[in-house]
Amino acid sequence: MMNSLWIAKTGMTAQQTQLDVISHNLANTSTTGFKRNNAVFEDLVYQNLRQVGAQADEQNQLPTGLHVGLGVNVVATSRKFTQGSLQQTDNNLDVAIDGKGFLEITQPDGTTAYTRDGSFQVDSQGRMVTANGLPVAPGITVPPGTTSISIAQDGTVSAIVSGNTAPQQLGQLMMASFINPAGLEPVGQNLFKESAASGPPQEGQPGTNGLGIIKQGFLENSNVNVVEELINMIQTQRAYDLNSKAVQTSDQMLARLSQL
Repeated sequence: MMNSLWIAKTGMTAQQTQLDVISHNLANTSTTGFKRNNAVFEDLVYQNLRQVGAQADEQNQLPTGLHVGLGVNVVATSRKFTQGSLQQTDNNLDVAIDGKGFLEITQPDGTTAYTRDGSFQVDSQGRMVTANGLPVAPGITVPPGTTSISIAQDGTVSAIVSGNTAPQQLGQLMMASFINPAGLEPVGQNLFKESAASGPPQEGQPGTNGLGIIKQGFLENSNVNVVEELINMIQTQRAYDLNSKAVQTSDQMLARLSQL
């Protein structure tokens, strides 16, 4: 069988994966705090038909070798953690991170997840939670009769309760950063989990140790650039078509060979 059939097949498979990644980015254009992905490619193993530097004769060496590549493979999807634009919402429970870092969320099993999505709400127990009902770490409860909530740049959460003029401190939002945020494991619901690749979380208050500050009444938009994704989609389609054409050409060559 001609190697070009297999090589072109790997190219079509890789471009299909690339299109899946682009589609995922476009689908999350309006997702708060979403970070775009891109596929990372690598060439496959080579057939070494003539070794570089091999002896051509007793006195001369071959200046080049003969290596036939066997195609391409998608080795990873890399997530870009550049900051999205901040959009004002005028909702006192909405917060955005201006800078690096992640907010901490407590999952049902007690472990901690991390997010850039600060669209928080208050549940029936008065807890500050995500849109999916997961409590914000380390646990902040809004007392009954609260008339207003204030969240400072350093993450201090205060409230004015009916009958009192002085604000009451409810808790402190904590943040975490990672040596390799691209190594975080995405688990859906705008959440990430620590992994061996990300390294352990480096916790601190907002505005300290290189962490960003909290902006109350704002949300961070997705960092997906629609124009860039559409250009990538066109390039992906062209690459897929070319690999498909290589399959057709190889098939025609084999058909011609069988007629000889």
